[in-house]
Amino acid sequence: MSVRLSGPPRGAAGSRIDVLRLRRRAVRLLSALGHARSELSIALVDDATMSKLNGEWRGRPRATDVLSFSLLEGRHVACRGSLLGDVVIGVERAADQARQRHRALDEVAARLLIHGALHLVGHDHEAPEQARRMRREERRLWQAIRR
Repeated sequence: MSVRLSGPPRGAAGSRIDVLRLRRRAVRLLSALGHARSELSIALVDDATMSKLNGEWRGRPRATDVLSFSLLEGRHVACRGSLLGDVVIGVERAADQARQRHRALDEVAARLLIHGALHLVGHDHEAPEQARRMRREERRLWQAIRR
């Protein structure tokens, strides 16, 4: 099991994220997802980078809080090895959410990681029942990694 973490960008609001804690939580998350032998890539990025990625991959050129790029499906599945994919967390959006929700930035970042990882393994929230299942799983995973 391996977690590759890049960022956060210098000077960004999210530079206060405890990256060691986030990495430990990511390792526990992989186990709780049943992917203890898998690898995960996490990128902590600023709004400019997130806007560019969101525009390029989703046709929405604006910052968002989290993007997921799964390697369990699609054209690159044959060359993925043990890598599940990439979770990209927008640290400025995470900092905004932390302020608005009166939560610690580390908690918001971990919850975004959970959300992104669930997308990597096939969860979605387009339909109401899918959204309910995903929220249940997010709560279960938060309990598994929160320490």
